[in-house]
Amino acid sequence: MNATPPHLRTAEDVTRDLGTDAAAGLTTAEAAARRARSGPNTLPAAHRRGPTRRFLAQFNSPLIYVLLVSAAVTAGLGEHVDATVILVLVLVNAVVGFAQESRAEHALGALTALTTTSATVVRDGRARRVPSADLVRGDLVVLEAGDKVPADVRLVRAAELAVDESALTGESAPVAKDPAALGDADLADRAGMAHSGTLVTYGRGAGIVTATGADTEIGRVHRLVDRATAVQTPLTRKIAQFGRRATVAILALAAVTFAVGTLRGQPAAEMLTAAVALAVGAIPEGLPAVVTITLAFGVARMVRRNAIVRRLPAVETLGGTTVICTDKTGTLTRNQMTVTAIAAGDRRYTVTGSGYAPHGRIETDGRPAADPALRECLLAGLACNDARVTERDGTWELVGDPTEGALVVSAAKGGVTDVPERLDTIAFSSERQYMATLHADGALYVKGSVERVLALCDTRLDSSGRPVPLDAATVEELAAEYGRQALRVLAFARADHDADRIGALPRLVFVGLQAMHDPPREEAARAVRACHDAGIQVKMITGDHAATARAVGERIGLGGAVMTGRELAACPDDELPAAVERVTVFARVSPEQKLRLVRALRSRSHVVAMTGDGVNDAPALRQADIGIAMGRDGTEVAKEAADMILTDDDFASIEAAVEEGRGVFDNLVKFIVWALPANVGLGLLLTAAILVGGELPIEPVQVLWLNMTAVLILGLPFTVEPRDEAIMRRPPRDPARPLLTRALTGRILLVSAVLLAGAYGLFHWEHAHGGSLAEARTVVVNVFALTLLTYLFNCLSLDRPLLWRGVRRNPWVGAGAVALVAVQAAYTYLPAMHEVFRSAPIDAAAWGRAAAVAVASYVLVEIVKALPARR
Repeated sequence: MNATPPHLRTAEDVTRDLGTDAAAGLTTAEAAARRARSGPNTLPAAHRRGPTRRFLAQFNSPLIYVLLVSAAVTAGLGEHVDATVILVLVLVNAVVGFAQESRAEHALGALTALTTTSATVVRDGRARRVPSADLVRGDLVVLEAGDKVPADVRLVRAAELAVDESALTGESAPVAKDPAALGDADLADRAGMAHSGTLVTYGRGAGIVTATGADTEIGRVHRLVDRATAVQTPLTRKIAQFGRRATVAILALAAVTFAVGTLRGQPAAEMLTAAVALAVGAIPEGLPAVVTITLAFGVARMVRRNAIVRRLPAVETLGGTTVICTDKTGTLTRNQMTVTAIAAGDRRYTVTGSGYAPHGRIETDGRPAADPALRECLLAGLACNDARVTERDGTWELVGDPTEGALVVSAAKGGVTDVPERLDTIAFSSERQYMATLHADGALYVKGSVERVLALCDTRLDSSGRPVPLDAATVEELAAEYGRQALRVLAFARADHDADRIGALPRLVFVGLQAMHDPPREEAARAVRACHDAGIQVKMITGDHAATARAVGERIGLGGAVMTGRELAACPDDELPAAVERVTVFARVSPEQKLRLVRALRSRSHVVAMTGDGVNDAPALRQADIGIAMGRDGTEVAKEAADMILTDDDFASIEAAVEEGRGVFDNLVKFIVWALPANVGLGLLLTAAILVGGELPIEPVQVLWLNMTAVLILGLPFTVEPRDEAIMRRPPRDPARPLLTRALTGRILLVSAVLLAGAYGLFHWEHAHGGSLAEARTVVVNVFALTLLTYLFNCLSLDRPLLWRGVRRNPWVGAGAVALVAVQAAYTYLPAMHEVFRSAPIDAAAWGRAAAVAVASYVLVEIVKALPARR
């Protein structure tokens, strides 16, 4: 069988090679035999994790492993209450993570649904409807307007056939098809082919199936999505790195303390208890829960700003985005062809409004226009037209060709909404390059390319509607001027015709030009500018032509170098990252090249957000650090491959999402800076006690009480902490920058040292002054709780004082403080708590000493925060 791609071969050659007939198709028996050999015309189903595996995955963390081992050791030592508390803690974290996990990936299933259709196929010389899954290579498929192409086909016949391939290629306008077309063309330029999953918008045709299922172009995208596995976000990478390092450090410290204690002659059982206490104390058990809750609150806020987040870490990732790679059609533009300029008579007109809503007017010099020549031009556009624009639930929708839809809307804006009954039609064809319609009032209208219509005309209408001599060169220059603005230009003419059939065209009167484009969204330019102000690069990646892409880019603030798919393919891998950094607009780009662009940007340590709405965007959406799909006009494939969906399809919503993401990251850093001193301080306290010898100042179950009450109660206000006013005037975070800077690490160690000194000193003070072991340990627990409370006020801002103002702007801070005092009072004085946590009542003087340590910590941190300002 010939290995040459079918778009490079004639229809006759493909038909012969596939052993079929271009008129009668395959026999039923042969089709059944081929299906038995090749299988159904469907895409492979995606492999998904079941709920059990997703729940068990919540335990796949080094820190969780340490806790589980600690629970086992504690149970082995007979401390069943302690072991139960540890296991309950682990289970709670797993349930929270499982509940917030995004729904399973359905991108491949969505692709399968996209290609599940019925098709008209000719077998045994008769046309019949069959499920698209039953098609085989060699089948003769009939295509009509409104059909979804069921497989990749080599066209053998076409009558004014046009196909909307925007979901596959990004091409905004329907592509005219021609079975005679050959040549080594890009996917978007293969006029002799129709591809699976695309939509016939006009005309009719027939073709021989050349590829089915996974072998189609959409099947190739399927394989790209399958290979483009989701990447870890910056947050998950940093937390995973922190978890690995913390696990190693905690295990090493526990092992050293156990070895030192046993070498000094202390019982092994006591040293195991001490090692467990050290491990449990040093692990930030509350961190996963608060991180998850913080991200979940961010998700809720983003829903109110028209963004649905499907994967929680994507909230934070947005805040660190350094490059947004955006599709053009339907993302920066409306994906609705719109007439913006008309030339008729002796005047040029501007058309306001955009999209398919018939709102706007036609103006000249800022004034409404209603000249006879203008009306004839609009009437010609409406007469040579098979499209309909209808309103449904407040939204205007097109049925038919987008170009014809633009003409319907422009006519409505000029007050032309009806034409006399149509008697005859000459349909548009690539050979004729025009369409003609004859109407009951004897008017003959023609629509077509500028060159072809001008060749049919001798005169033109002036502004008053009188015929005058035609200057074709002037019209051609005007059309060229529109073309340089990336506008698509159509010419219109008319004649009086007294027959009831068109027959041969008479000489025509030229009535005008209409120029249209797919308009940029009104908010796009402002959103792009806001992204630039925030230090974020915006790059437009489209399957459209370079000239169109350049014009749209310039209108929204993305001027600069343009690189085509061919130039991209020729660029060596080692030179591509630098080239991608320089270029702003990429045109005629294939799905593989989108993936290559994303990978090149990520190789330069960029955090890449990729927006898109079509099937062709899905692999890159999944490969990027965060994929953003359009919710209103986007395909299900893009939505399922994305991390976030914009419900209003508005590029400007990305700006709001980035702002929200930056706020979430700030709050996470504040929480981590606040929470870690408790874990480090507990680790240091227990290490010091073991090295010095004697009783432990705190038991494992008391450590868990601190981590799951004080840490959670005081940590939750960080989840709703308001954003900084200047958050969008800061540059993006450096992806290589650690989660905690050197200054913040020093602050954590300072507070940890205060906790060590205060807790260890007061533990021995209580012992020395007649307090019981339980009372001394209760004082230690309250030293940690109260110090965390005062340190909370330090961390509401990491670089300036924010005490009472912080309480006023975030009422949850005050509520958390009251709740902490209440639970610590219960811990200290309720008999049930004494039984479970081995606490004991303490007097007011002991409370005063614990509070003094907390106040000293607050003052020291505020002094440290003020020092850089003095320098």
